[in-house]
Amino acid sequence: MYINEWSVKNMSTKEQHLRKPEWLKIKLNTNEHYTGLKKMMREKQLHTVCEEARCPNIHECWAVRRTATFMILGDVCTRACRFCAVKTGLPTELDWQEPERVAESVRLMNLKHVVVTAVARDDLKDGGAAVFAETVRAIRRKNPLTTIEVLPSDMGGVYENLKTLMDARPDILNHNIETVRRLTPRVRARATYERSLEFLRRAKEMQPDIPTKSSLMVGLGETKEEILEAMDDLRAVGVNILTIGQYLQPTKKHLKVEKYYHPHEFMELKEIALAKGFSHCESGPLVRSSYHADEQVQSAKAAE
Repeated sequence: MYINEWSVKNMSTKEQHLRKPEWLKIKLNTNEHYTGLKKMMREKQLHTVCEEARCPNIHECWAVRRTATFMILGDVCTRACRFCAVKTGLPTELDWQEPERVAESVRLMNLKHVVVTAVARDDLKDGGAAVFAETVRAIRRKNPLTTIEVLPSDMGGVYENLKTLMDARPDILNHNIETVRRLTPRVRARATYERSLEFLRRAKEMQPDIPTKSSLMVGLGETKEEILEAMDDLRAVGVNILTIGQYLQPTKKHLKVEKYYHPHEFMELKEIALAKGFSHCESGPLVRSSYHADEQVQSAKAAE
């Protein structure tokens, strides 16, 4: 089954904008694990991308898998990407105690794998690289058996900023390309397609043994050929892991969904990605960059 066939046969363009299909309905689970984790985040004055970006998997990850993606460097982003629900503006927060609080929270949660991301901090000369690196080191000190994935912005494309982070030796370096080449100027703010590819290439060049990872949103108007081109571009710079998920419009101010992909189409994309040489691919309607990240690190290590 090919990508464009399903939508023509089953759903009109108008319907795509009016309602979500059945497979995007989420069953909420707010048990004591969920409420306990949320309480701890507030007590530690920590932010999570799970909340800020309105991730559809928050209840599964928090309540069932007991995992979370910490968002450091505050909750105000200097960029205003047209797909993202994180607040934008001029940040005022730079908390050097934050790495220790994150590390202690990882210890209390007894996490086997942790994802650390951040808002874009174009107001900082190093793009936040020093705080990022210290967070990795702090987690290592308190949780030596925990694997660590980092998900930074492009940090302005500055080589030294990326080196500061890679020298801390995270277990996975994740940087999201987000969309295909043609749509990047409309979807992302300040970031460029080529800069993201170069960021991923340099990360692999600096630390060849550290797996790299990237993510694509679909449903923004891309073609199948453009998705395959993006896969090839990512493989050309050595990316090991790929995640593919459905774009969901967070508010009416953000970009509209142009198409809802069927689960069968996501399965097809996964098969294509693996055939192209990715060691692991998560592909599904509700997949996000950090979805089942604990399983991905094991898969990448096994492939290496």
